[in-house]
Amino acid sequence: MPHTVLMAEPRGFCAGVVRAIDVLDQILDREQGPVYAFHEIVHNRYVVDRFRERGAVFVDTIEEIPEGSRVVFSAHGVSPQVVAAARERSLKIVDATCPLVTKVHLETKKAAKDGFDILLVGHEGHDEVEGTKGEAPDRTKVVDRPADVQALGSLDRPVFVVTQTTLSVDDTRATIDAIRERFPEAEIRNDICYATTNRQAAVREIASRADLVIVVGSANSSNSVRLAEVAKTMGTPAYRVDGIEEIDPAWYEGVGVVGLTAGASVPDELLEPIIEDLKARGVTSVEPVIVATETLEFRMPQELASS
Repeated sequence: MPHTVLMAEPRGFCAGVVRAIDVLDQILDREQGPVYAFHEIVHNRYVVDRFRERGAVFVDTIEEIPEGSRVVFSAHGVSPQVVAAARERSLKIVDATCPLVTKVHLETKKAAKDGFDILLVGHEGHDEVEGTKGEAPDRTKVVDRPADVQALGSLDRPVFVVTQTTLSVDDTRATIDAIRERFPEAEIRNDICYATTNRQAAVREIASRADLVIVVGSANSSNSVRLAEVAKTMGTPAYRVDGIEEIDPAWYEGVGVVGLTAGASVPDELLEPIIEDLKARGVTSVEPVIVATETLEFRMPQELASS
């Protein structure tokens, strides 16, 4: 049975998630009536359910929000079309988009203005990708893997490449290599954020030493799903779970060392029951595995200070 837990550091909340959660938290503390959020504020079921209990209403279309209401845009960002629709309904907007996602939006917008065709490396339909694509919908094509690059038709303009911030470093490298091969003159921005890179480096380190890796994070969290995939590339069995209730104790059979980490939108309190359960099963050592120290903090949105 397990005797050691390796705790990946860093893990859990990144600066962009902390900012988005703090935004919605402050608004709910000080405002009467429902507060609307366009899409889930972050991709974590526990966090979203906790906000619902406090009166937050999560919607998928602007039309669901009564005119004049408060709306918070999620950490993943929104398209200019969504912003325009919100203004048409006289909504009071607070934009909690992660500044690193905003950077990708600005790069995309400028590239389109400068005459480029844009290749967006990411997952079609993901909230972040939909928002970024909206900056230049007629000029932007989404590619998820090398095969998508090969399937592209001819592009008449110079090519500019941006990436979804939460992708796997390895997966992105393969797709960007395919872009370079087909479009040697392409101008490439690798926009994978520091938090994604650090968490993947940490899970790679614990996976190299563990018999099993557990990643805490929701199924719609791209970075959580990627963490489990990265662990598996190390040849280590890995499972993504929302919390302890999804863990099958049979996973621990024949396992001495368990690696534990969490996606960038996961509070550490979801890991505590897992650690306590493992201690009850015989774990005597909980060892941090530190690959980076994160100190970045983002300022709160200007709208919040002035509203």
